[in-house]
Amino acid sequence: MEGIDYYLKAFRRYFDFDGRSRRSEYWYFVLLNFIVTVILWIFIFVIPILGLASYLIYAFAIFFPNLALLVRRLHDTNRSGWNLLFSFIPLAGFIIMLVFLTEEGTLGHNQYGPDPKEFIEEDSFI
Repeated sequence: MEGIDYYLKAFRRYFDFDGRSRRSEYWYFVLLNFIVTVILWIFIFVIPILGLASYLIYAFAIFFPNLALLVRRLHDTNRSGWNLLFSFIPLAGFIIMLVFLTEEGTLGHNQYGPDPKEFIEEDSFI
């Protein structure tokens, strides 16, 4: 159930661009987001109008949690959120961001906050 907890944590920190997020938090969110998206795409083929409306609502609902989580993940590697601009470079940007997002976070405290592996939030899970 850890993955679902991380997925819901991203929604609890909807507009929170401060702090750091662990690799597992980011990649579980990506995995569950992918699963939900595939289910919604299947739904689009079964009931086109309702499926498309559901997909669009989900896409808009997930935009800010995803963006905030990306920024926090970059913070964990001691990078500014402005590094997201690399993603606009065709192909190379994807590779650069993939490297950034798969790197282990900075050990200990960095300029963006305490190490999330050491820092245990009381409300980290539902």
